[in-house]
Amino acid sequence: MMKAIDINCDMGEAFGKYPMPGDEILMDYITSANIACGFHAGDPQVMQQTVNMAISKGVAIGAHPGLPDLQGFGRREINVTPAEVYQMTVYQIAALYGFVKVGKGTLHHVKPHGALYNMAAKNYVLAEAIAQAVYDFDSNLILYALAGSEMISAARKIGLVTASEVFADRSYQDDGSLTPRNRPDALITNELSAIEQVLMMVKQQQVISTKGNAINLAADTLCIHGDGEHAISFAKMINQKLKNEGIMLKTVS
Repeated sequence: MMKAIDINCDMGEAFGKYPMPGDEILMDYITSANIACGFHAGDPQVMQQTVNMAISKGVAIGAHPGLPDLQGFGRREINVTPAEVYQMTVYQIAALYGFVKVGKGTLHHVKPHGALYNMAAKNYVLAEAIAQAVYDFDSNLILYALAGSEMISAARKIGLVTASEVFADRSYQDDGSLTPRNRPDALITNELSAIEQVLMMVKQQQVISTKGNAINLAADTLCIHGDGEHAISFAKMINQKLKNEGIMLKTVS
C-alpha cells in the first residue's frame, strides 16, 4: 500500500490589508492550511483573504486557535482554566468558520497554536477542553495534534477523529515531546537534516531524539513553518522529495 502524508502549514499570521507574504505560493506545496483566528495573530481582513486563497487552491482549511497573546505571538504560557480554554477555542473556530461559510468552503480541521498546543499536549484536562470544544462545534472536524500527546488521547476518548502531527524542523525529546523553543537545539536549521527527519518519520514512523534514541511516533500530517527565511524553497523541496520517494500527498480524511 502506498504511503501517504498530509502537509500542513500555519497561515494568515499577519495583520492589516494583506496576508503573510508567500502564503499564496506556499499553498501550492501543501495540502492543509491552519489559519490564525485573531487571538495570537490574524485579523478579519487577513482571515478572509487567506480562507479565500485556500478555497481557490483546493487546500483543506483548519482553524488555528491560540492564547490571547498578540504581543507574544501566542508562544507564552498563560494560566488558563479548562473552561476558558473551551470558550476561547469555540470562539476562534466560530470566527474562522464565518469566513469559510461565506466563501462557500468547508472547515476541515482544528489545530491549536503555540503555547496552547504545547500545554494541552501534556495536560490532559486542557486537552479535554480543546477536544470537547471541537467536538461540540462540529463532531466531523479533525483535531490536528502532536503525535502521542494528551490531545490525541482526549480526542479519541470522545470519538473525535485525530491527525497525529509531526514536525519537519523541530527536534524531539525522548518522551516524544518537542524540544522547547527556548533551547538552542529546538529548531533544525539544516534543510537536508530536516528532510532526512521527515523521511524517517513518514516511512519508518520513528524520529531520533536529541539524545540519539529512536522514538516511535505516528505520522498522519507533517507541519512545515511558513515564516522561515527559506520557507517557500523548503516547502517545495519537501513536497518534491516526498513525491520522488513514492509518497502520496493528500489531506487527512
